[in-house]
Amino acid sequence: MGATAVAERGAEAGEDVVKWWAKHYTFFGTAVGLVFVFLSLTPSLLPRGPLFQGLVSGGAGAIGYMFGVLGVWVVRYMRSKETSPRAPRWAWWTLLTVGVIGMVGMQFLFSSWQDDVRDLMGVPHLTWYNYPQAAVISILVLFFFVEIGQNLRRLVLFLVRHLNRVTPPRVSGVVAVLLVVFVTGALFDGVMARAVVPWMNSSFGAVNDEELPDRPAPRTPLRSGGPGSLVSWDSLGRQGRIFVAGGPTVAELSEFNGAPAKEPIRVYTGLMSADTIRDSAKLAARELQRTGGLNRQVVAVATSTGTGWINAAYPAALEYMYNGDSAVVSMQYSYLPSWLSFLVDKENARIAGQALFEEVDALVRQMPEASRPKLVVFGESLGSFGGEAPFLSLDNLVARTDGALFSGPTFNNTIWTELTANRDPGSPMWLPIYEDGQHARFVAIPDDLNRPDAPWGDPRAVYLQHASDPIAWFNPDLLFREPDWLREKRGYDVSPMMHWMPVITFLQVSADMAVGVDVPDGHGHVYVQNVANGWAAVLRPPGWTPEKTERLRPLLHSDESL
Repeated sequence: MGATAVAERGAEAGEDVVKWWAKHYTFFGTAVGLVFVFLSLTPSLLPRGPLFQGLVSGGAGAIGYMFGVLGVWVVRYMRSKETSPRAPRWAWWTLLTVGVIGMVGMQFLFSSWQDDVRDLMGVPHLTWYNYPQAAVISILVLFFFVEIGQNLRRLVLFLVRHLNRVTPPRVSGVVAVLLVVFVTGALFDGVMARAVVPWMNSSFGAVNDEELPDRPAPRTPLRSGGPGSLVSWDSLGRQGRIFVAGGPTVAELSEFNGAPAKEPIRVYTGLMSADTIRDSAKLAARELQRTGGLNRQVVAVATSTGTGWINAAYPAALEYMYNGDSAVVSMQYSYLPSWLSFLVDKENARIAGQALFEEVDALVRQMPEASRPKLVVFGESLGSFGGEAPFLSLDNLVARTDGALFSGPTFNNTIWTELTANRDPGSPMWLPIYEDGQHARFVAIPDDLNRPDAPWGDPRAVYLQHASDPIAWFNPDLLFREPDWLREKRGYDVSPMMHWMPVITFLQVSADMAVGVDVPDGHGHVYVQNVANGWAAVLRPPGWTPEKTERLRPLLHSDESL
């Protein structure tokens, strides 16, 4: 009897839940939202933890619910009906049953898919409790966004009721929706302008000014912020100070190459070093001239990422290859993280990359041709976008430089996009071949430098890009168009079970960008050891050998603060 009572109470509770849900939410919206949640569990480029999987599933479910509600509204509008018939109770119970069984089944599949992706990356599997964590987060996110939509709907209906007094019903609906969209957009802009953006500027500005007790100002005139420098140590910003104070020592270079080394030159100007980006570029060029950088064998112009960060592997590899007879010059144009900088001031990256190269190039061209240093450019992610800016085309790049090395390019990169779109027939989007690799080559693993087996002219440009790098493959077009990199044969570290789905794949790759550096080197958005192979192929330094490249690879790391 007790068991029967418990069962009855459970049934009543289930009935209450179904009644409450049916009263607040639509059947078709719930059904479509559930399908979107299921699809969001399918594999993506990178392994995801419970937090980001919960965000993706919750966001996907909310978008699915919106599509479902919109579909019902369109059908109702076309039929000239004011309301839609309510779904019968048995339909809700069927949907609940399908949802529970489907979610259990999808969790098992999700576990298997995640394990496969994690094996490709060489990272640990999720633990059992990560799955309920993701489920709880997804439910909270789903409710949050759906409730926002419900409140906007109530506001529209409220306005329609009042507008109906003075305008026809159809006109009232259009006007109400436009009003809500306008007011919501204005409020969002106001909140962003008055609260969010100032808060971000203050927060990231404080990080930029953060002191580094273990990184004192250099005592050599060959580094910015040191004796005789045109810029103060404090003005360089956090990432600038890390860059200038980092790199291999003279003793380390000498030991590696078995010969006395020169002290490498590193030049940098921060946001506080000058009033404008162009002024900062001019100052950096003068600082390069002051240090004698133009008399080194190679001068590298680096475009930083949003915070002013430079992948430490790039300058360090050059310094090892030229035994310190090198100069690297860069500047800061923002202190926002790259993803924020890309959204709100990516034009600054373009301006900085162009201004800095033009200033340095002008100094180099004033020198007698026989005594000019090799002039190269490099950048990662948003830095590659800015690093391409002075050239606009591959022909211009190879005409004005002695080589380029870019990694993790973005969909806004002008040259990279052009080369990828016009790649040789038969080569995949994730690793294209352009004009038989005459001047530019795309590399995921070192062996790709020899792809294709055709003459490689000078100067040379190399793009390091992994098949699993979400930064490289994110594009707004993912919303409603299948990309070639998913239509063609998968890359070496992309699950064959990943397939394009409208909206879902866009959400998945967007979430992947947030964890793009949380995987080992050689996957995602992590480019470290292959930088050595890239520079060796681009520059072919005197006396450099493949054996030296292999010895150099494990010495490189991406962060000077490690």
